[in-house]
Amino acid sequence: QVQLVESGGGSVQAGESLRLSCAASGGTSSTYAMGWFRQAPGKEREFVAGISWTGGTTYYADSVKGRFTIARDNAEKTAYLQMNNVGPEDTAVYYCVADLRTVAAGTPSYWGQGTQVTVSS
Repeated sequence: QVQLVESGGGSVQAGESLRLSCAASGGTSSTYAMGWFRQAPGKEREFVAGISWTGGTTYYADSVKGRFTIARDNAEKTAYLQMNNVGPEDTAVYYCVADLRTVAAGTPSYWGQGTQVTVSS
């Protein structure tokens, strides 16, 4: 079992930046693909970004490409989502996810509790 704990959410103004962190524990968490999903009020949950366990491959939703960057530090068992130039459309609960295979397709096996990001215009 892998446990995921997110941090770094909060309220920011449009155009500002925010960095989310996800600390993983349990199992051999450093060999899992990790990523982020989000769910805005009244909308379905959607994939945001993913990274392979080596960190060599990254994936992004078109809506965040060029603004968000995902990274990981396997020594610290932590994944990050750097969010730049955010807008009100990025307001959502952000969930850290992990899976032995990929987080870019299907439903990842492990989910964190989520962290709220609110962007005001």
